[in-house]
Amino acid sequence: MGDDLVKNEAMEIVGLFELLPRLVVFDLDYTLWPFYCECVDMPRLYPHAKGILYALKDKGVKLAIASRSPTPDIANTFLEKLGIKSMFDAQEIFSSWSHKTDHFQRINRKTNIPYTEMLFFDDEDRNIDAVSNMGATSILVGNGVNLGALRQGLSEFSQNHLPSNKNKQGQENLSKKSTSLGTEDPSNSVI
Repeated sequence: MGDDLVKNEAMEIVGLFELLPRLVVFDLDYTLWPFYCECVDMPRLYPHAKGILYALKDKGVKLAIASRSPTPDIANTFLEKLGIKSMFDAQEIFSSWSHKTDHFQRINRKTNIPYTEMLFFDDEDRNIDAVSNMGATSILVGNGVNLGALRQGLSEFSQNHLPSNKNKQGQENLSKKSTSLGTEDPSNSVI
């Protein structure tokens, strides 16, 4: 599937959601591209990556990179060779033991976008867990970012921003309690 076809399909997926993240953050190795950048000479992206990046940009969503690569010079060279370096509003590429928390703190300071308004794609559980605990919606990718991961990420982001999920659960528990006590559930009443 070519970049334009992927972009069109990604635009359709993005169009399904009323609420979009203000910033989408991508890891590099095994998320945007299928290798550790220090292990190859010629860069290439996963098949859906470029189309997804262009679709998000066209919809006004800001983009960022959070990579723990030990070779930021190579990563930056690859981003330039692939023609996508200028698409990113923030690029935090440095080796770290922080599971990306330092990266996200820097991205937050540069963009002034709250973590809760961010969507993050990465291939490592530990990074997903750490960044989720900061408040960002985080998606684990198995074979790089693709249209399925985009759909999942936007869906989970939307779910995380529903009006007060706690109140909804409380109302469901109250309804169950009312029903078990023999009282009528007002949401089932016929007027």
